[in-house]
Amino acid sequence: MADSDLQLVARNIRSYPDFPSPGVLFRDITPLLKNPDAFRACIGLLVNHLKKTNGGKIDYIAGLDSRGFLFGPSLAQELGVGFVLIRKRGKLPGATIFASYELEYGKAELEIQRDALEPGQKVVIVDDLLATGGTMYTACDLLNQLRAEVMECVTIVELTSLKGREKLGAVPFFSLLQYE
Repeated sequence: MADSDLQLVARNIRSYPDFPSPGVLFRDITPLLKNPDAFRACIGLLVNHLKKTNGGKIDYIAGLDSRGFLFGPSLAQELGVGFVLIRKRGKLPGATIFASYELEYGKAELEIQRDALEPGQKVVIVDDLLATGGTMYTACDLLNQLRAEVMECVTIVELTSLKGREKLGAVPFFSLLQYE
């Protein structure tokens, strides 16, 4: 069943050459979101992985702005845990903490509400894709500032040639699909 579910997920990732710029092969999750069977299979595969690797030791799923918000609440619901937001800076009310990271052409910042997590709470971070790892690394940094424990980072797609996994260091990482 897991192999057929993974194949269903893979068949619903679309590739666009030269988008958003020449030489880039864009991996589009839109068909996955459009197909309820594929989306259900995707969530099921991630839930099964997280139950196997983390058992009942997860307190929260943290979703990265913005595509992590598409997968995170469903994962949290299936696991019976809460969901917290990690957003682009300036998008959350109340007291927040933020961290900066480098982009190819500039800088970006992520933030989380200061009271989103308590020290020692166990969190899994989810996003749609891991490329260079800058966003995911910065999310880990934010959670570490709150003294939460990052149990694992998970994505649907990993672009292995960009070596984003290496940027995460000792933090466990899992992706359903890997592309060069």
